Amino acid sequence: MGLVQVSEGEVGPRVVLTAPLSLEGESDASDYKAPNLLQRILSLLSNVGPGSDLTRIQLPPLFNLPKSQLQCYGESVYCINKDMLSKCGKGETSVERMTAVVGWSISTLRPLMFGVAPYNPILGETHHVSTDSLNVLLEQVSHHPPVTALHATDEKENIEMIWCHNPVPKFYGTKIETEVHGKRELKLLNRQETYVMNSPKLVIRLLPFPGVDWVGNVTIKCEETGLQADLYYKGSSFLSNSGNRSVIGKIFMPSSSKTICEINGHWDRTVTVKDISTGKVNVIYNAKEALSGMKTPIVKDPKVVMPSESTVVWAELSQAILSRNWDKAKQAKTIVEERERELAKERKSKSEIWVPKHFTISYSKESGWEPTPNEKWVPPAPIIVPT
Repeated sequence: MGLVQVSEGEVGPRVVLTAPLSLEGESDASDYKAPNLLQRILSLLSNVGPGSDLTRIQLPPLFNLPKSQLQCYGESVYCINKDMLSKCGKGETSVERMTAVVGWSISTLRPLMFGVAPYNPILGETHHVSTDSLNVLLEQVSHHPPVTALHATDEKENIEMIWCHNPVPKFYGTKIETEVHGKRELKLLNRQETYVMNSPKLVIRLLPFPGVDWVGNVTIKCEETGLQADLYYKGSSFLSNSGNRSVIGKIFMPSSSKTICEINGHWDRTVTVKDISTGKVNVIYNAKEALSGMKTPIVKDPKVVMPSESTVVWAELSQAILSRNWDKAKQAKTIVEERERELAKERKSKSEIWVPKHFTISYSKESGWEPTPNEKWVPPAPIIVPT
C-alpha cells in the first residue's frame, strides 16, 4: 500500500508514509472503502450552510486521505520524476529561464480526488523530506486561520523556495471554492533572480457532476528581468464532468506590453510554448513523464525523526484508515484534536504566545502572511524519496 512503518520504542517514533498522489489523482494511499458518493455529498451538505468557513469544520475519517495537508504541499515539490527545478537556472536567456519556471510551476499541480481530503494540520506540525540535493521543510505556523510555511533549498543547484499557504475555503451551494492566499517565491541564486507567483483556486463541484479542478489566474513575475507570465487555468464545464484542465497564457514584458511567447495545453497532459518571433513550438511540461509512477518516501534515519513530524503525528489515524478500521480511526483523530485543544487552553491560561520553530512570521492587511526562514539552508531530512 505504499506504506512504511517504524514501530515506536524500537528505533524511533512510529512513522506512516503513503504513496504520493499520482497523475490520475489516485494512489495506494487512498485505496480504502468509503461510503458511496451520494452519502458523502448529503452528509457534507447537512453540516454546512452557504458561505460557511470550512477551515473550522472537522471531517470524519471517512472523508480523509491518510495524509496531512502538509504532506500534500510538500509532495508538490519533492515528488516528481523529472528534474524540472534545476532546469530553471540553466537557461541562457531570461526568456528561457522564465519558460522553465512556468513549466516547473505547472508541475506543482496535482489532480485531486473528489470526496476525500487530507487532514487539517495541527499547530507546529512539521514535514521534512529530502530528494537528491533538494531538502524541503514545512511547518504549520498558524491554526486559525490555517497557515503553512515551506522552505526548500538545493545547495548543489543554488536554488531556494519560500512558500506561504493560507487556504480559505467557502461553501456556495453546489460547489466549494478554496482561494489559496500567500505568495510563492523561487530564487535562482546563481542568477540573482526571484520569481514571485500565486496559486490557482481549488474548486470542488458537488452538483450536477462531482469533480475537483484547479481554476483561475496565476501571475509569475521576475523583478530583476522585468518579465511576467500570465496563466489562466480552466476547469470542467458546469454541465459536464469531463475535465478540460486547460491552461493558456503568455510571457511578456509589461513595460511594452509585447507578448514574447504563448502558452497552451492541459496541465494534466502536455503544455507547449510558442515563440512569437520564430513560430517555434516546444513542450515545456509533460505530466505523464513527470508524475507517473512516483516513489513513496522512506525513513532513512528514524532516530532523528521529529515528534512534530506530520507522518508521526497522524501515524495511528493513517494506519487505521489504510486498515479500514473506522472506529479506531475516529478514536485516533479525536486524540490528536483533543490534545491540540488542551495545549491551546494551557497557553491561554498562561498568557503564552506560540512561536514557530523554523520560521519568523509577519502579517499585515496589505501583504498578508509572510514567513521568513530562521536558517539559510534546509538540512538533509531523515525521510527521503528513493532515486
